[in-house]
Amino acid sequence: MPVELEAVSKKVMLVRLTDESATNAFDPEFMNELDEKVREILDNDSIHSFILTGTEKFFCAGANINEFRKHYDQGTIGKWIKKMTDILHPLILKIRNSDTIMIAAVNGAAAGAGLGLALSADYRIASPGAKFAASYFSLGLSPDGGTSWLLPRLVGSQKSRIFFFENQVWSAEKCLDFGAIDELVKNSELISRSIKKATEWGSWAKASRSSKDLLDHQENNNLETHLKLEQRKIIDAGFSSEFSEGIDAFLEKRKANFD
Repeated sequence: MPVELEAVSKKVMLVRLTDESATNAFDPEFMNELDEKVREILDNDSIHSFILTGTEKFFCAGANINEFRKHYDQGTIGKWIKKMTDILHPLILKIRNSDTIMIAAVNGAAAGAGLGLALSADYRIASPGAKFAASYFSLGLSPDGGTSWLLPRLVGSQKSRIFFFENQVWSAEKCLDFGAIDELVKNSELISRSIKKATEWGSWAKASRSSKDLLDHQENNNLETHLKLEQRKIIDAGFSSEFSEGIDAFLEKRKANFD
């Protein structure tokens, strides 16, 4: 199977891309399976967080160049790219808009669609072999997978512009220095550290986890619009049983249990 699932606890899932899928992400079989399995996780209220990782030298790479050649020669390249992005792009939107926390455990190269998936995570932990590759311009393409929207929000507009226009490959160290990843750990610690972070962030109440979208929208909203959005969300959160538990925990001087 291109995509393997492992329940590391009742609330945390590990999604691992196998050898073939990690090296060839822009493929119909892989994209459909990834879409199905990640959506299954996101739609399950009992799962609060998940980790996405790859295999060996690849986190998740881009397209099979031979497939590009075949579809270009057959005159089907537009339909093929649309078919793939019609799966990838709504999935990235669902990840970003979901209250389920996503941790990217970046074990190797992330390029193309794989770069978009890594950037769509709420937190990125990398091992020394991790790399972020632009790759689009060398093929005469423009970016996709949300990379031109997500990367500037992490590292800034000009660093992103240089990344794409100079077709750069960033080492794990450079990614950490620029802010494209949040932690750099040993290979042996990558999954355990990612599980710990997924467990920590996933332990918050559903309303708190859903504030992800507030942080995404704030750059596009004016203050008045954003205050109204905050008001609507905090009113909704006020009716939750988790809020009641939070009040009790505060008054009883203990840690809240948002199970």
